[in-house]
Amino acid sequence: MVIYSVYIVSKSGGLIFNYDHSVPKIETEKTYSFPLEHKLVYQNKQIVVAFGQRNGVMVGHVLLGVNGAPVNGRTIEDEKNPRDAFEVLENPENYPINLKFGRPKMSTNEKIFLASMFYPLFAIASQLSPQPRTSGIQSLEADTFRLYCFQTLTGVKFILIVEPSQTGADLLLHRIYELYADYALKNPFYSLEMPIRCDLFESNLQSLLEQSEKAGISSV
Repeated sequence: MVIYSVYIVSKSGGLIFNYDHSVPKIETEKTYSFPLEHKLVYQNKQIVVAFGQRNGVMVGHVLLGVNGAPVNGRTIEDEKNPRDAFEVLENPENYPINLKFGRPKMSTNEKIFLASMFYPLFAIASQLSPQPRTSGIQSLEADTFRLYCFQTLTGVKFILIVEPSQTGADLLLHRIYELYADYALKNPFYSLEMPIRCDLFESNLQSLLEQSEKAGISSV
């Protein structure tokens, strides 16, 4: 069983904690001939695949390396000769060329934005319910993951992202809530609605997730 990540969203919709546990690292490396079969664009300070999805390289993947040298922004960070990546890719003399693509890693700002987007979706689900006093979104299922949400009486939302076959996520969410109550709420230096920066909470959360993956959620 695989547990991907944990998010905690405040009652006002702000991201106050996130922890990536077992997010898979997806990379594809291949030698290309000219012309390049992918359409690349520069956006959000990354070189991104905009068109030409094939051979494991998907639209939205970013360029990570050129001939073994890492790419930072649009610069190939070759110690001997740093160069602009687009100038290299557009020159036929540089082919064949080895390129490494991978799924982009979400920045903190992107995680904050996604958490703020989940808040209105949760509210919309509550309003769409034909029954009064609904609990809102409890789970969302996709082909590669399943999202579970537990909302406390005070409106704080605990979000758990796991592989689709994972069971017992409700129990695990309640255990995470207990850790939150023990190590965050009882911390005299923690203020409600503020980001959680508590080493004891994070270390105990990590131990809980590791135990759940090894022995099963029912053992926690």
